[in-house]
Amino acid sequence: MAKGYWIARVDVRDVEAYQAYVRANAAPLGRYGARFLVRGGDHVVVEGSGRQRNVVLEFPSYQEAVDCYHSPEYQDAKALRDGISKGDLVIIEGYDIP
Repeated sequence: MAKGYWIARVDVRDVEAYQAYVRANAAPLGRYGARFLVRGGDHVVVEGSGRQRNVVLEFPSYQEAVDCYHSPEYQDAKALRDGISKGDLVIIEGYDIP
């Protein structure tokens, strides 16, 4: 079964307030088996546009990645960042070699 991934690119307007979102998302991410592959870090935009922060999370399956996003616990955490950040989030199925 192919893994699932969140690919997030975010600009944060209030870094201190954003930490409340980071703390709140830990429980749902843990419940759905998420693992950070990329969490911030140095980066260079070589094509297209960029954002301040880039995150890649790996989930045991695509369905768990989708379910985590739509869970009430994650939606409560998301509400904490809605007014203080702007970004893009893609949920994508990993490549499962046949």
